[in-house]
Amino acid sequence: MKKIINEPGTVVAESLRGLAVAHADLLRVVDDPAQVLRVDAPVAGKVAVVSGGGSGHEPLHGGFVGPGMLDAACPGAVFTSPTPDQVHAAVTAVHGGAGVLLLVKNYTGDVLNFETAAELAAADGIDVRTVVIDDDVAVQDSTWTAGRRGVGGTVLLEKIVGAAAESGADLDTCERLARAVVADVRSMGMALSAPTVPHVGTPSFELAADEMEVGIGIHGEPGRARTPLLPADALVASLLDPILADLPFAEGDDVLLFTNSMGGTPLLELYLAHGIAEDVLAARGIEVKRRLVGPYVTSLEMQGMSLTLLRLSEEMLSYWDAPVHTAALRWGR
Repeated sequence: MKKIINEPGTVVAESLRGLAVAHADLLRVVDDPAQVLRVDAPVAGKVAVVSGGGSGHEPLHGGFVGPGMLDAACPGAVFTSPTPDQVHAAVTAVHGGAGVLLLVKNYTGDVLNFETAAELAAADGIDVRTVVIDDDVAVQDSTWTAGRRGVGGTVLLEKIVGAAAESGADLDTCERLARAVVADVRSMGMALSAPTVPHVGTPSFELAADEMEVGIGIHGEPGRARTPLLPADALVASLLDPILADLPFAEGDDVLLFTNSMGGTPLLELYLAHGIAEDVLAARGIEVKRRLVGPYVTSLEMQGMSLTLLRLSEEMLSYWDAPVHTAALRWGR
């Protein structure tokens, strides 16, 4: 295992210290329990949007804390859910009097721990709502999660709902919008190599030089199939076809296309794949209104990619275009 670390047990804490000094204008980090908070939180009268999950997926979630997106992120250990006390502390720290919306990826630990934190906050008199995202179409019958996993669509959810909260939308509106995004977003990923968790020290799975895994999860969970490596055209089709069939997407739909690197895929290859996906969608009469390309939901150094499609309403489009200023996503300011 070759990694730029000191000790496996201190990776997350040391990374958070670096995040804090690199982006002190946007966020502050609390060490115990670990939280990444918007620097001006709590914002009085604003719905606070909180998310989080295991570390190792950076910039998700801490890189999306700031104006127009998240008020707080709760980083767990690598590929491990944050604890209820972390989430409860973050909710308390950013609550500005208008309620708190929790955006949770559909993994058993995340869901249970965020629900426990919501109950603790409710006992404090805070109005807390929870929306779970489960956009991974790869999951059919899974022993790894309770249903479909939350993956690339999480970024789009956090941006759109964060913009709504920034604009002054109330908690009911933010919750309704979040559920609308969850209903209309679908994702699927693939891998050419596995991630290596620092405290484990070995790859989470092995692939032969001529193999790929289609449908992997962001923690290295198994996919739908292990197949011979395909040329890019066929590889993109293997991801897009199940996405398009699942909603289903149809001719005339306006969409946001998110082409995501799992951490080890160079932009040369990622843009190549994105261009192919755009051509496929255009041939089916689906118009790509907005795009996002880059490493935004990663799995340590996994070489691979995912595609995410969101069917856009005018409301979603307006909030996607709204200003955002975070460590990893920024425009319009």
